[in-house]
Amino acid sequence: MKLTKIAHTKRALIVGVLAGSGILAALAFAMTAGGPEGKGGCEARHGQAIHARWEARRAEHLSELKEKLALKAEQEAAWNTFASTSHASMRSMGVDRQAMRGEFEKLNTPQRLDKMLAMSDMRRARMVERAEAIKAFYAQLPPEQQSVFDAEAMPDRTGITSAVTFNPE
Repeated sequence: MKLTKIAHTKRALIVGVLAGSGILAALAFAMTAGGPEGKGGCEARHGQAIHARWEARRAEHLSELKEKLALKAEQEAAWNTFASTSHASMRSMGVDRQAMRGEFEKLNTPQRLDKMLAMSDMRRARMVERAEAIKAFYAQLPPEQQSVFDAEAMPDRTGITSAVTFNPE
């Protein structure tokens, strides 16, 4: 009699675990697939939330920097060029990664390498453009403002690089 009760208990436990895992699997696939970059549900919303927080922090950092620099009217044009160039270069690729992967699957290895080199050249060109805008803005600043810019352009302590980080190498 004990053997039968144990066997029934084990079967009931296995059925419960299988049913629970089936429900969890169904819920995982029930997420909508209308998000950015082909991502669905939570993953898409999570990416949007991170991007929104990053953009808000970047805008806050730029406004704090502008306030600390106490810019003169003749420096405003260089500031506007700097601010717009740094913003445009940060997320300008806007690549649909799923589509890019699909495209890469159709290419052979030399073609993929050429495509990756072309994308690298585009990123480098954006970085050169950004560096030139920073240098042009920096040249407009007197030594006191340059010191403020140097101190504020360093990465922050949270590990997130600030919007105006520049490596002169």
